[in-house]
Amino acid sequence: MKTLYAMALLVSMLNSTIASADTFDDYECTDDCSGHQAGYDWAEEKGIVDEDSCSTPSQSFNEGCQSFVQGGSGTISSDDDDDE
Repeated sequence: MKTLYAMALLVSMLNSTIASADTFDDYECTDDCSGHQAGYDWAEEKGIVDEDSCSTPSQSFNEGCQSFVQGGSGTISSDDDDDE
């Protein structure tokens, strides 16, 4: 019974995290968007123009890099922004 309760609590927490997730130029962030920001900043610093250069083991870094290549603004938005 404790295991079932723990699983239900975990699922509940995950759902609330997903529902309030921030986005980085329409890419969903899993935490604080720092990986996306790092990828975007790196691509900007290096002048990356080809998405093939955005290939690392980090999905969030890659998405930030791709955002720069695609002309994204590098903006972090939260679900709270929709309420304004």
